[in-house]
Amino acid sequence: MLETFAMNEERVLALAGLFQACVLAQQLANEGRCDETAMEAGVASVFRIDAPSVVGVFGNISNLRLGLRQLIGQLDGNERDMAITRMVVTVMRLERSLSARPELLTTLQQGIVAAQRQVEHFGRDSSQVTGRLAELYASTLSTLKPRVMVSGNPLQLQQPAVVEKVRANLLAAVRSAVLWRQIGGRQWQLLLYRRRCSMLARGLLTGATLDNR
Repeated sequence: MLETFAMNEERVLALAGLFQACVLAQQLANEGRCDETAMEAGVASVFRIDAPSVVGVFGNISNLRLGLRQLIGQLDGNERDMAITRMVVTVMRLERSLSARPELLTTLQQGIVAAQRQVEHFGRDSSQVTGRLAELYASTLSTLKPRVMVSGNPLQLQQPAVVEKVRANLLAAVRSAVLWRQIGGRQWQLLLYRRRCSMLARGLLTGATLDNR
């Protein structure tokens, strides 16, 4: 049974997607800006519902380098950010709350399909699409408990465009949490397979850096 839930590369990538989206939300809250390439990959993952693989959800492994670095730092303890850890755990719990509300999940899925039409018209990185995803997060996931709390610079969090990007990244974080659960990921694995997870993340990061996968 434990072997079935052992850490593998796909689960590490899903975790990296979750950590990356949370880091981006925190960057925006503090500075009003974030790694745009990483955010584009996260937003794209929201629309890739039927991707053939975990890598396919994010486009390629290179798109998750920020998340892999953050995951390694959190696991090794050298660069641990407890605010990010709390956010990740809260998103995992939020995903569980969502799974218990099938009608809300259906509403969320329908909203993503509707947003896809805006992608085709305006482009995935447009403010219209970001705003639609933010609105979708606010009307669905924000109504559940626990709520994901993002702290930062009050001046930044008063900017509507920044708040929209924060919410779009939180939606991407939930997408990664759903993916993590779908492929057998469980929160306790982070404790039991901590060293293996870090080792796999380092290998994936090295490979992505060397051949830009």
